[in-house]
Amino acid sequence: MINDEDVIGLGLESSCDETAVAIVKNGKQVLSNIIFSQIRLHKEYFGVVPEIASRAHLEVINDLIDASIKETGIDFKRLDYIAVTNKPGLTGSLLIALQSAKTLSYVLDIPLIGINHLEAHLYAPFLEGNELKFPYIGLLVSGGNTVVFEVKGIGDMEVLAKTTDDAVGEAFDKVAKYLDLSYPGGPVVEKLAKKAVHKNIIFPKILPDARDKRFSYSGLKTAVVNFVKKNTNVDKAEIVYAFQESALELLVRRVFSLSRERKITDIIIAGGVAANGRLREMLHSAKIDENIIIPSPVLCTDNAAMVGGLGYHYYIENKFDDIMLEVKAKA
Repeated sequence: MINDEDVIGLGLESSCDETAVAIVKNGKQVLSNIIFSQIRLHKEYFGVVPEIASRAHLEVINDLIDASIKETGIDFKRLDYIAVTNKPGLTGSLLIALQSAKTLSYVLDIPLIGINHLEAHLYAPFLEGNELKFPYIGLLVSGGNTVVFEVKGIGDMEVLAKTTDDAVGEAFDKVAKYLDLSYPGGPVVEKLAKKAVHKNIIFPKILPDARDKRFSYSGLKTAVVNFVKKNTNVDKAEIVYAFQESALELLVRRVFSLSRERKITDIIIAGGVAANGRLREMLHSAKIDENIIIPSPVLCTDNAAMVGGLGYHYYIENKFDDIMLEVKAKA
């Protein structure tokens, strides 16, 4: 049921290898959330090929917009704003959704709102009934990002820690590729790790100094390669189990260290790696009085509902962009 006072937003997302369109009511109720995944297009390359990604976005985005409108039964003229990811991401991919958003904003004469992809991920849990309140600690973990923020308000995020090299999701992909598994690496590593029998801790703790605030995964990736070269008969399940334990332990250690240092008990975990079941187990085992909030798996990966939902808060604060809005590869 949609009333006249309800605010209806269209969200568009094409920052990497998912094309997504969503319609959100009042920043919290998802009326439609359609995602087109390009995994099959990039699988043979064990990573996203930018040219293939942007072309695929262009081919499907109009159909997804039409499908989202039809699914909700909402007329284009009922939309109050259009929110679109304009940073960070692959430049060519970002341009596809942004150009679509600009066109609709101009034709419908409704506000255009550029959205930071990272902030949108951290907003995802608030589409599932969780109360939005500040400040909170946000851990964003994906194929392209490993970073901890203190989120103080809408558009107000302070970086507390980030990776100096590989993102954690990127490390999962690279280890999976080296072990001749599959792409994306996260799900296949998690599944195979469950088959480990001995569960030995093969690799040392990453960055053990308690004063260190960084993340780093290139060293762990190299440790896996060196171990395999010297131990060719070790079951792959045992290797990925040890790798995953080491990789996730650093995430858990860092996020709790920073939340306790800042005396902030609400912690949001977001991004594709947040769907990892072992990470969720480790977080809940390590918490003391912290409130851990993680979105459903469908909202962990790239989607447009988080973009449209966050856009509502910019809309009610009259924070709009104009037709000259540009994409940015970095946040």
